[in-house]
Amino acid sequence: MPDYIGEHIDRLVTTELKNRGMPHGFLIELYECARREAGGRPLTTLAAEGLVRSVGKGDTVFLMTGAGYPPHMPKGESDGPPGAAALARALYWGLGAVPVYVCEATHADPIIASSEAAHIMVKDFADARDLRLGAAIATAPSSSAEVAEWARAIYDEYRPKALISIERLGPNEHGFINSATGWTIGEETGIVDLTPVVTEAEERGVFSIGTGDHGNEIGFGRIHDDVKRIMPQGAKSQSGTPGGMATVCKADVLIPAMSSNWGAYGVEAALAYMLKNPDLVHSPEMDRAIVTKCLEAGGLEAMYCSTKFVVDGCEGESSMAIVQLLGDMVRLNLRDPDVGVAH
Repeated sequence: MPDYIGEHIDRLVTTELKNRGMPHGFLIELYECARREAGGRPLTTLAAEGLVRSVGKGDTVFLMTGAGYPPHMPKGESDGPPGAAALARALYWGLGAVPVYVCEATHADPIIASSEAAHIMVKDFADARDLRLGAAIATAPSSSAEVAEWARAIYDEYRPKALISIERLGPNEHGFINSATGWTIGEETGIVDLTPVVTEAEERGVFSIGTGDHGNEIGFGRIHDDVKRIMPQGAKSQSGTPGGMATVCKADVLIPAMSSNWGAYGVEAALAYMLKNPDLVHSPEMDRAIVTKCLEAGGLEAMYCSTKFVVDGCEGESSMAIVQLLGDMVRLNLRDPDVGVAH
């Protein structure tokens, strides 16, 4: 049964609603490659199973997010923080976990605002862990050269049992990070390469999930060659730097989705079904609140870098509808069979 519902969750979150000016028409092929590489089972089911297997009450889960950089989106974008917040809520109430957001300092405000709109307050780690007062946040150093040492330190301190990356960009085989359309994002923007956080998870045997929508996000290293072949700038940057936008950074489970938020919502729904707790799927009204607070805190929509109620060019109401459908799917499949009085 988890594969049955996971099949339909996967279908729902890979429904493509993109403006034709952005790379489009490639999502299903990326999804099929990821699913084939994973052995053929639904990807949200694999993610939820891994979380249930790996995370117990009081265990820490890293939620890494934050994309969008100066000058247009100095605090990030509306894809990523809402998905992280929704998953933090499900992990907190469903598994008794301690969510810890991992990001750059510049992305912290929209992440905190999103989390608090999901009713998960962001506190000092000791209070979050010992008093169960919500989530915590770990902000990276401003230099990529310092990230590896910092990553080792936060693993030693927080001892996470799982890592989930939601709309976090990873480098190509030459170490360059590129946008979805193949423009290199240089260090002059203030970007920090958080790949060592993922590498540390692999070295320590920490279960990891990556979700993204184009192939330059952490996790897509599982199908690196496929992304290079499928995506228009997968193998060739528009900036003249070596390689293309396809990242080599892997995760144990990769979930391509319409938006990274939707990928996270899919994991949330699969987890709710496995734990037999439909309340773990946040409501459409809460989704509106989360995205709105993210926008107000500076996590702008990425098409026009505005506070319009939009995520990746898709109307916010469509995101709310996806949440409604995911919630209904979980609730209906957990109810006792009922054929009604007419049968």
